[in-house]
Amino acid sequence: MNMINDATHVARHEAARAAAAAGGEFLTFRLGTEEYGIDILKVQEIRSYEQPTRIANAPSFIKGVVNLRGVIVPIVDLRIKLNCDTVEYNSFTVVIVLNVKGRVVGAVVDSVSDVLELNGGAIKPAPEMHTAVDTSFITGIGSVNDRMLILMDIEGLMTSADMGLINSAAAH
Repeated sequence: MNMINDATHVARHEAARAAAAAGGEFLTFRLGTEEYGIDILKVQEIRSYEQPTRIANAPSFIKGVVNLRGVIVPIVDLRIKLNCDTVEYNSFTVVIVLNVKGRVVGAVVDSVSDVLELNGGAIKPAPEMHTAVDTSFITGIGSVNDRMLILMDIEGLMTSADMGLINSAAAH
């Protein structure tokens, strides 16, 4: 990445963190034992998991594509992408259909929980970790009663260069 792209990426990520800290409505879902939240405004629909058509030489986290009412949608298994311990396809497995930068993308998760409204006071900054753990797409930690919710910049994750889903020139 060149310096301009780095600066744009940092600015976008800071904007996502600020938006999360301000609060709003989040769709909550499970990946393994952890609960995550994403901005409800990025969600187009939720569908049951169906086996996608595999694409040759695609990374393991890209399960393939499905035809969604005439639109070819890439399906990303977030459990594989985020290195979850187990990846199981069962009756709870769902696809969250997202609209990211004008592109429709599906994200496979273990299950969808609910939609929560969080005010800024219920959201804490994501911890800074200087390890091999990539926390760059975590915008904050929400707490609701006894639940901890990892808030994710789903747009940033889906448009990251290693996903290869959206041309980096078009992502700006």
